[in-house]
Amino acid sequence: MTNLTEHQHPVSAPAADIKSLPKVSLHDHLDGGLRPATIIELAAEVGHTLPETDPEALRKWFLESADSGSLVRYLETFDHTIAVMQTHDALVRVAREFVEDLADDGVVYGEVRWAPEQHLTKGLTLDEVVEAVQQGLEEGMDNVDEAGGYIEVGQLVTAMRHADRGSEIAQLAVRHRDNGVVGFDIAGAEDGFLPSRFTEAFTYLAENNFPATVHAGEAAGLDSIQDALVHGRALRLGHGVRIAEDIHLDVVQEDGHDVGTVTLGDLAQWVRDRQIPLELCPSSNLQTGAIAAFGTTISEHPIDLLHQLGFNVTVNTDNRLMSGVTLTGEFELLRDTFGYDLDTMLELTLNAVHAAFLPIEAREQLADYIIECYDDLFDDEGSEGSGSDGDESEGNGSDGSDGDEG
Repeated sequence: MTNLTEHQHPVSAPAADIKSLPKVSLHDHLDGGLRPATIIELAAEVGHTLPETDPEALRKWFLESADSGSLVRYLETFDHTIAVMQTHDALVRVAREFVEDLADDGVVYGEVRWAPEQHLTKGLTLDEVVEAVQQGLEEGMDNVDEAGGYIEVGQLVTAMRHADRGSEIAQLAVRHRDNGVVGFDIAGAEDGFLPSRFTEAFTYLAENNFPATVHAGEAAGLDSIQDALVHGRALRLGHGVRIAEDIHLDVVQEDGHDVGTVTLGDLAQWVRDRQIPLELCPSSNLQTGAIAAFGTTISEHPIDLLHQLGFNVTVNTDNRLMSGVTLTGEFELLRDTFGYDLDTMLELTLNAVHAAFLPIEAREQLADYIIECYDDLFDDEGSEGSGSDGDESEGNGSDGSDGDEG
């Protein structure tokens, strides 16, 4: 049992440009990050009918459809993005723009997850779609480099949990481990489709020393998380936010004062003590109803509780198009909601660095680079935490009012 006294955050982040801070993105779906204008152009090429044909109107349609509180409805929006990602050229373009948009948001390392099995309707093979996405990622990285920036992006090849191609997709991922694929994932309808359905695939990955992150603790609860750790051998939890359902809060009297006490269940204790990374996506978790047990506003998101209790929290976007967010916006949201300062942002970013599916030498170099960037910012500000409340949030509707896969 842990005593949870009133938490006093350090002063808010100074008036720094959060967008310019180096960031790490671990949970970001390729088919959830397209530009509206690109969707319209690609849809015209393949004859796919969209609900809107003006970029701004289409953007608003995605936001309104996603901001429904239902993961099922949220996932329906992907019918349109996936429909325009069925050719080599389309996959190259989408992947290239994905990288460029990440870099514009200050991301220096990203992992993009996507399901190759969903991109075969125009005759491409699994290997060909992976190669097309990798070509686009490399073109994007080259473009960023030529513009004077830096970013590295790896693929997380994903199997759909309701399908029966887990072993085939796992073998695909391992086959391309030297061609940009850094890890494996399962995604899609979580409730009713436990990772144990893919035990053979996860065993194959383990035998080949290949890492896996597993969507768990979003649309389903603790049983899903337990299964991801046992049968999925998950090194990270995709979302994992519902681990907070295994944390029990009580108020007791001590010396005439109310004192909050926290008791962790066995599963929560295991996840925390072994520092299993949580790929939390604040706005998405609110929009899909993943945090319904805790509330309906971002201030009720358990991310701050998890952070205070020492869980390995990382901050992510999930689907930038559907949720209308950027990683910059998510950090601004946490700053404005919970008062996070630059030290906390750095801590959360370094959590993501050390959770990345990179060799340890690369993680150490990336961590050193990010720390140096923050040190430069502190120097520019005169002293750490010396400023005001910082920039006004760009606003992403994540407070449940304006609305911007799981």
